[in-house]
Amino acid sequence: MSTTTWWSRLSKQEKEDQHDRAFKLQLDEKDQGLQEQTNADTDLSPGELTFEEDTAGGMGRHLGVTSCTLLIVGRIIGTGIFSTPSFILSSVGSVGASLMLWVLGFLLSFCGLFIWLEFGTMFPRSGGEKVYLEAVYRKPKYLATLVFAANAILLGFTASGCIVFASNILVAAGQPAGRWNERGIALGVIFFVTLLHGLAPKTGVLIMNLLSTFKIVILAFVVVTGWVVLSGKTHVTDPYYNFRNAFVGSSTSSNDYATATFKVLYAYGGWSNVNYVMNNVRNPVRTLKIAAPLGLGICAALYLLANVAYFSAATKQEITESGVTVGALFFRNVFGSVAERALSVFIALSALGGVITTTFSASRVNQELAKEGLPLPFGNKFWASNWPTGKSPLPGLIIQLIPCVIVIIAPPPNIAYPFILDVQGYPQQIINFFIVVGLFYLRWKKPDAVRPFKVWWPLAVFFLAAASFLLVAPFLKPANGVGDTPPLPYYLYCLVGIGLLFAGVLYWAAWRIILPKVFGYELVPRKERLSDGTVVTVFSNKKIQ
Repeated sequence: MSTTTWWSRLSKQEKEDQHDRAFKLQLDEKDQGLQEQTNADTDLSPGELTFEEDTAGGMGRHLGVTSCTLLIVGRIIGTGIFSTPSFILSSVGSVGASLMLWVLGFLLSFCGLFIWLEFGTMFPRSGGEKVYLEAVYRKPKYLATLVFAANAILLGFTASGCIVFASNILVAAGQPAGRWNERGIALGVIFFVTLLHGLAPKTGVLIMNLLSTFKIVILAFVVVTGWVVLSGKTHVTDPYYNFRNAFVGSSTSSNDYATATFKVLYAYGGWSNVNYVMNNVRNPVRTLKIAAPLGLGICAALYLLANVAYFSAATKQEITESGVTVGALFFRNVFGSVAERALSVFIALSALGGVITTTFSASRVNQELAKEGLPLPFGNKFWASNWPTGKSPLPGLIIQLIPCVIVIIAPPPNIAYPFILDVQGYPQQIINFFIVVGLFYLRWKKPDAVRPFKVWWPLAVFFLAAASFLLVAPFLKPANGVGDTPPLPYYLYCLVGIGLLFAGVLYWAAWRIILPKVFGYELVPRKERLSDGTVVTVFSNKKIQ
């Protein structure tokens, strides 16, 4: 009996190995087809690496439609829907205006999604905006790459999610949030996630998918609970209070709406998450076209209905004073303080899922930047590698870890959290503006390029107009004169965001122009294949005679 069992298992394993080899061959053939389609025109090839070189190394293509959909859902439903409705309501002044902004954010996100779908199917590589900027803005060489790198590395942190996790765990435990206990928990989260993805990548993906599914269930529960409240079957006395005269108190300042829109877009942020990890996606073009709209659609429906639920169970004043625990306030009003603590655990797990998902994609972006040969401490080969497992980029995770630790430790959380949202939002809008301009440029310059998906141009125009407004409006004085992050000036986050992008320009100038001219050398690129199969660009300094 044991011999038969052993032989059956061996035969089964051989069949699985054959299936894996056949599947890998099929993927290689599809990759070759993608390469032939997208790289036929050398003027459209982004960066120094070819398609085959860029996709080499790592775990290979292991993410299907389900995992990619959950990757988007897990990134979008992080801390935003549980933490920012109070900030948005406080900025715009009324329930009606707040709901309209959530609808606007949904429309803008879908317009952006379709633009990114066009780029993502044209250039099915990891890196997202890095790849698209390189394909469009080819001269001066590497300028677009380094400007994007400044935003991705300096502002690609997940500190806000770690802080929300810590604050909600403390609420659940009945402990006050002190200066260092909250920060200590937040630091523990980001170190845990870094080691999880760096040392156990398959387990990291499994946990990521489980938490994303969990978040859908919890948010659906909030929505259903809101329906029950609106039916009048709870002790909430007047669930329709906020919906009568819903626009009373609406702000008349464009600055307020722009600042609030940044927060809404941040809450929807993540619809482009699959674009950052395309080298890990099976049948990337088809998968992206299915998973991206499906993931965003699920989240948009849940977001709008969850806001209705919040407004049905608490007054406007209660919500604006709830800080980052508006979800906990909702359950306290409906079920009592015990349920508030229970939901705090759920919100904390949702925030943890957001950190895990964001970190997963951000590390791949950092790896792609290092593979292009950007000058980094200790050389770019280490940061581009999949050390130590050969499957996951722990060095790229460390790049993401460092600014996250600094942001968690340095500023006071009550001011830092809303300011961080604003700072992260503004440079991303600048990048979005150049992406959509680049879309129209490629349509004009390369009308015959292969486009497996083509966005309807009025949607791109709408997205461009909105991006332009969001770049100008934050500099207009808000109605209250101080913005939503006092004592900091209301325009400070814009200047900080622009300054960080400009730091990328200075870094590029020093690397490509100033230092070579001062020391008399030129940069000579070459390609190297690392022991884990990853191909990187390495620059040598050749002395000019």
